[in-house]
Amino acid sequence: MLKITLPDGSIREYEGAVTPLQVAQSISDGLARNTISAIVNGKQTEVETTITEDSTVQLLTWNDDMGKKAFWHSSAHLLAQAIMEFYPDAKLTIGPAIANGFYYDVDFGGKPLSENDFEKLEKKILENAKKNSTFNLREVSKADALKEYADNPFKTELIENLPDGEITFVTHDNFTDLCRGGHIPSTGIVKAVKILNAAGAYWRGDEKNPQLTRVYGISFPKQKELTEYLERLEEAKRRDHRKLGKELGIFAFSEKVGHGLPLWLPNGTKLRRKLEDFLSKAQKKAGYEFVISPHIGAKELYVTSGHWDKYGADSFQPIKTPNEGEEFMLKPMNCPHHCEIYKTSQWSYKDLPKRYAEFGTVYRYEQSGELHGLTRVRGFTQDDAHLFCTPDQLMEEFKKTIDLVLYVFGSLGFGDFTAQISLRDPENKQKYIGSDENWEKAENAIVTAATEKGLKTVTEYGEAAFYGPKLDFMVKDALGRSWQLGTIQVDYNLPERFDLWYTGNDNEKHRPVMIHRAPFGSMERFIAILIENTAGDFPLWLSPEQFTILPISEKYVGYAKKVSQLLENHDISGLIDERNEKTGKKIRDAELKKIPFMLVVGENEEQNGTISVRRRGEGDLGAMSIDDFVNYFKKAADTGFEFGVN
Repeated sequence: MLKITLPDGSIREYEGAVTPLQVAQSISDGLARNTISAIVNGKQTEVETTITEDSTVQLLTWNDDMGKKAFWHSSAHLLAQAIMEFYPDAKLTIGPAIANGFYYDVDFGGKPLSENDFEKLEKKILENAKKNSTFNLREVSKADALKEYADNPFKTELIENLPDGEITFVTHDNFTDLCRGGHIPSTGIVKAVKILNAAGAYWRGDEKNPQLTRVYGISFPKQKELTEYLERLEEAKRRDHRKLGKELGIFAFSEKVGHGLPLWLPNGTKLRRKLEDFLSKAQKKAGYEFVISPHIGAKELYVTSGHWDKYGADSFQPIKTPNEGEEFMLKPMNCPHHCEIYKTSQWSYKDLPKRYAEFGTVYRYEQSGELHGLTRVRGFTQDDAHLFCTPDQLMEEFKKTIDLVLYVFGSLGFGDFTAQISLRDPENKQKYIGSDENWEKAENAIVTAATEKGLKTVTEYGEAAFYGPKLDFMVKDALGRSWQLGTIQVDYNLPERFDLWYTGNDNEKHRPVMIHRAPFGSMERFIAILIENTAGDFPLWLSPEQFTILPISEKYVGYAKKVSQLLENHDISGLIDERNEKTGKKIRDAELKKIPFMLVVGENEEQNGTISVRRRGEGDLGAMSIDDFVNYFKKAADTGFEFGVN
């Protein structure tokens, strides 16, 4: 009997060979109708693939992420088919599924593709999809594959790097493409499609290679789902942090400064400092000590840590000095510096844990085509901390760190998240440093801590850092998009590489365990997501400008300045709009700038020592004394959170 193990641990037995679709049919007709792909023994495959030995099988529907991946990957083939029908001289390269949809990189031979071409591609895709063609995968010899793509240097390069016996073509309708597999049963499942945009992309992401056209698209099994997606896309444009960041004076970029290096404007700096103060206060309460490390370090530091070996070739290259053989690097990570800080003293077990925190700026060379606003930059600041503890303290410290992350998310309205347990790839251990024993201890600690804290978790293999496993907090924003923000990592390896130790109660030397953690992740990405999640309408306590005072004429500017100073004395920050404009226009402009309070002052207010208060989104609140407004403001700004108190 052939045994099939399902994700819930149940085992179903079959008399002989079976396909994933037959497994689905044996469970229910409804499941069979909805199954569009499968994972067999860890590999995504088609539902008609024959299984001849005992296997683990996961059946995938459109509602599964990997089901969507098969759907969108198959749709990329439909896009490629349509392109070749309209542009027979084009050269296809690769067409993967991505987080939302798919793309295909194409060499159009210098012929531009414009938005005017999108509609005809969409119509052709749906026309071909209606043929309900099956996707048929077949193995091809290397020689035959090279012959098939003799006039396509991109496919030829891919084939040359594949071992003979592992090359497959997929055919649907009259179209064949080089592909490793993982398709939906037939094209007829695709009912709606939209070409989203076309952009330049270098072959294999290397600026030295030819530039291609990357055609982005998305598809759905129902037209209604496409309509809803496009509505969300329009909302995303309205919330785009790049647009709002400019309008609200948060950040800017300059070609002279360099791509991917953000400039923080006054309002953005105020926002950052408020976030830093908020976290610093919580960290101080949790027993952290604050440190500062330089923006560069000797190359040998990163050789010791392993960062040079893993990332050096793809990072900013070493900085040479007038001294021969002396090289420095822009800091890619804060952890090696913190290891050296730990080594400045000799520690006893009674001194541990040591918790070092730093808002440390690091630099990593991202390809220019991958840069995106604040979410993907070349210089960013991590709310980084490294904890050095005894093995017996590890579990308690890890759970306390989870509490800190949950406090940050709760205070800022990020309630929809999943904790991703990121483990190493068991099939590719050479990507990582350290012994199997240390990895097992680290991974078990994360799994146990997440379970004891009752977190909703998913497990991803191959997503660990090279030095240790992680607990990554994947946050969904207001548009339902998932982002990795906070992270906590367990590391037995860097303490070994840096020869860190403490004296135990047996007077012998022992290795500490290291915890890496960053609740925000990076200030840049966190603020980008915060802007989009709030549409720039920040919580009152975080608003860069919390009020604007609107004198109704020039002669009341003096009183406005007096009011402003009194409010600043209570740590309420704002500005005075002294423009020679009507009060109504000033109010409208303040609303557009998302300033929470508009304080109108004129003759009556000056005589009575009051202000006329308007709140954004609520309108006129009437006249208040300065003290009454301060009390009202503080109640409105109270987050209701205090770390360790809730």
